[in-house]
Amino acid sequence: MLLYVTIGTNDLLRAGRFYDAALRPLGFERRKEDDVEIGYAMPGDSRCRLWIVTPHDRKLATIGNGSMVAFEAEARTAVDEFYRAALAAGGTDEGEPGLRPFHAHFYAAYVRDPDGNKLSAVCERPQA
Repeated sequence: MLLYVTIGTNDLLRAGRFYDAALRPLGFERRKEDDVEIGYAMPGDSRCRLWIVTPHDRKLATIGNGSMVAFEAEARTAVDEFYRAALAAGGTDEGEPGLRPFHAHFYAAYVRDPDGNKLSAVCERPQA
């Protein structure tokens, strides 16, 4: 399984505001931060699994074509809340919340963060 994921940014303050808002409905909390990175974790996790960072080489952060980070959501309502919060915090739409053809219960929403990184929230449970 994954140990952690890093996502590059050119504006750490703006990215922090975006990720604080977008990840809150999914249960993530900001745990660590300094001048070059912000770390997010789930309650009870001993380490940050998502880091928003300025590139170590001090060059501009760029997006990867075909790259995406997908976050697990416990309920479809969390996917909806992620999507709304991400757009309200400066993200852009890449696909409204809804069922996708991957399997009968694949409910997802897609956004881009203010730096252009593609993100998704996915619930694979039947609607309660």
